[in-house]
Amino acid sequence: MKFKLLLIFNLILIAKFSFAQNPPRSYVAYKTIDEIEIDGKAREASWQKASESEDFIDIEGEKVPKFQTNMKIVYDEEYLYFYAKMEEPHIWATLKQRDTVIFYNNDFEIFIDPDGDTHNYMEFEMNALNTVWDLFIVKPYREPAPVLDSWDIQGLKSAVHIEGTLNDASDVDHYWSVEVAIPWEVLKEANLHNELPQEEFWRINFSRVNWDHDLIEGRYSRKKNENEDFLPEYNWVWSPQGVINMHEPEHWGYVYFSSKEVGEFDEFIIPQDEKIRWALYRLYRGQKAYYNEYSEWASNLKEIQKKPLKVDGQVLKPKLENHLTGWNISVESPFTGKRYIIREDGKFLNSKI
Repeated sequence: MKFKLLLIFNLILIAKFSFAQNPPRSYVAYKTIDEIEIDGKAREASWQKASESEDFIDIEGEKVPKFQTNMKIVYDEEYLYFYAKMEEPHIWATLKQRDTVIFYNNDFEIFIDPDGDTHNYMEFEMNALNTVWDLFIVKPYREPAPVLDSWDIQGLKSAVHIEGTLNDASDVDHYWSVEVAIPWEVLKEANLHNELPQEEFWRINFSRVNWDHDLIEGRYSRKKNENEDFLPEYNWVWSPQGVINMHEPEHWGYVYFSSKEVGEFDEFIIPQDEKIRWALYRLYRGQKAYYNEYSEWASNLKEIQKKPLKVDGQVLKPKLENHLTGWNISVESPFTGKRYIIREDGKFLNSKI
């Protein structure tokens, strides 16, 4: 049911939004300097030296969340490590079965697209009971495709630390923190070169789902309105999506993997060619909106491109090619000479492929 609802929701959003209101955020992940114990506490020197992310923001990129959330990332030869700390005066969780719909509790979520083509990405969710849900998504829900719900992260390590008392309404809690280690052997499966990232970036984002709650006989549950409908959840994210939908990977943040150890400094600036990617997704949404209105694809870019596409003052010259099963839009970068292509299903390709 979740997947069908999201598909319908995405079709509505295609015509309304062109891209996130704010550019994606970026983070530099460094190599560890000591062994990481997965206990949810992040006491190791690697974590102490790692940079803390910006405060999470509302998913649409404007509202400031009620409670603060921050994350950190480090890595070694075996694992990619994540740590997040979430302020919360009422820490509660009820779901105990793996691969159930964890976001029906307050949860923390990780989304990873190694090659950045918006296809074949991973989603991970966990609650304060350390119950996890991991799944592999072939295409975003806006495009018909399988969702591999039975897929598991082999070798996963996760832990929760609670400053307060779980499921106890008699006191005020402080925060809960999560620590996650995902083996590279799993992550490499969705990467083009099947190797550890070296001086390259991946598209990654994080979401914290938070619900208003009711207390019924001392038991926490999601709050309902007078019609017995659940109130909508809050979605607080690291890099703003611009829409209430995490499954638009082109909006996710940029995590750059430095070869340096944590405590050293490396600089990452989002490449100019990435802005070309953003421009192509504006045309992709324009094609989707055109099809929703006319039941056919536009055959001329003038029908979906209302003004010239520009990146850092350079005018892009995209080309549209319609074919029996859909279309391609391609463009040559004025900065690097590489050619980029976006297909009718939203898959992003570049000249290396």
